[in-house]
Amino acid sequence: MSDSLRNKVVVVTGASSGIGRSIALESAGRGATVVLIARNEQRLNDIAAEAKELSGVNAFVFPTDMGKSDEIEDTFKKIITSVKHIDFLVNCAGFGKFETFMDSSMQDATNMFQVNVLGLMYFTRLIGRVMMEEKTGQIVNFGSIAGKVPTTKSAAYSASKAAVIQFSNVLRLELMPFGVKVMTVNPGPVYTNFFNIADKTGNYVKNVEEFMLDPDDVAWQVVHYFGSNKRELNLPISLAVAAKLYNLFPAIGDKLSLMFASRK
Repeated sequence: MSDSLRNKVVVVTGASSGIGRSIALESAGRGATVVLIARNEQRLNDIAAEAKELSGVNAFVFPTDMGKSDEIEDTFKKIITSVKHIDFLVNCAGFGKFETFMDSSMQDATNMFQVNVLGLMYFTRLIGRVMMEEKTGQIVNFGSIAGKVPTTKSAAYSASKAAVIQFSNVLRLELMPFGVKVMTVNPGPVYTNFFNIADKTGNYVKNVEEFMLDPDDVAWQVVHYFGSNKRELNLPISLAVAAKLYNLFPAIGDKLSLMFASRK
């Protein structure tokens, strides 16, 4: 581990498991002070203890439901009184459910947008203003390959991630004059607890196993690009290529998606 992030503050939502946890620990391993946000306080405390062992500095824990604006605002107020500056915001919090849209619950869709999109936007607005004043910082928003390539049984989730991608694209332009960078990370399927909710049958995980990413590998790549001008990180390479080809040949892409990618 290096000291490349010593004296830097990294705020991570969705930090209690999966990619969020891995990014928090990867950052701590490089010396960063990490601010951990998720609903599960016990898991956050456990990860904070791991982070402190890696970095040698205290980690901050703020249990928060990212679908509730009042909790987000309260957490923001606590953060700015706990740390002197904010260098990186990594928005990992989110969830999905894989069902055909006509059979799905609109409440589930509402909840997905509340966490995946609106909560992310609200928190980004609060942290982004601080970065604008400091004339530095980077915001990393997690979209998904699902926001670029359509597959069946993911209409609401894919729509939420497409919203994150386009929100990030516009935000990047608006914050550029203030020295604040914005990067979007669009992973394919990752070995995380995400599928405990999204894919209760386990069929999807089995069918896309060859594309599954390790959260630690994703975290290493994300943290590697901290401070860079990279605008988008699409993983794995095979699905990144598929996303580009879909934009070029959408009709063919639809057929291939039905044949090979819609395996939920």
